[in-house]
Amino acid sequence: MGLDPEPSLIPASFGREPRGAVRFLRRIIRATAEHVCAYKPNLAFYERYGTAAMEILALTLQAIPDDIAVILDAKRGDVPNTAEAYADALFDSFHADAATVVPYVGLDAIAPFCTEGRYAFVLARTSNPGARDFQDLEAAGRPLYERVVERVVERFPAERCGFVVGATYPDDARRLRALAPDRLFLMPGVGAQGGEAGLAIRAALDARGGGVLVSASRTVLYASRDSDFERAAAAAARSLREAANAARISATVGG
Repeated sequence: MGLDPEPSLIPASFGREPRGAVRFLRRIIRATAEHVCAYKPNLAFYERYGTAAMEILALTLQAIPDDIAVILDAKRGDVPNTAEAYADALFDSFHADAATVVPYVGLDAIAPFCTEGRYAFVLARTSNPGARDFQDLEAAGRPLYERVVERVVERFPAERCGFVVGATYPDDARRLRALAPDRLFLMPGVGAQGGEAGLAIRAALDARGGGVLVSASRTVLYASRDSDFERAAAAAARSLREAANAARISATVGG
């Protein structure tokens, strides 16, 4: 589940100040934690708050139960020494369990996120409509996003690295599963972006009936902007979990 504070969508009773965002997010976490296996704060939504950004993020992370994973959606990607600084910030300062990484700079930019005790989700096929603009460009006879997955799989072990594969492109996810049979796929795009959890899961499950982590943000976080926002978020999170589990069972039985 995404944890992305958008001042215009947070119930008006919390106001538009940073402390209101923190109160809202902490109550959302309490309401949804029993249905969620991982939270995914997108740093861009915190950075909008300017100098208060890191405090909002830190206070939000403190509210997440220890047994629930934290994926910091930062989409970092830079030359090696800068990438190392980014990785240290996300894993050592904010204690992320995983982070999203952009592969365009090269494998040496990914490496700091894949060292011992760290885990990177490398962007492969993103969920947005413009994903095809560059990711589909031909590279030695194959789409670039497939080449990215091949090279990353060759370089980094499965226990350190998986891929971001948009739930909006299930056919592409199926092809990538063949190239990366043992990798965890983080699949954003369910809900507001049009992705369907069951279809995405059935396309991307690994041979053991797992390997897929579907993610929704706005459709859960802002399921209601009224006083029932906690109940609505909990219901949306539970519905997504049930849909995901039903798809897994259906695919396993069908296989």
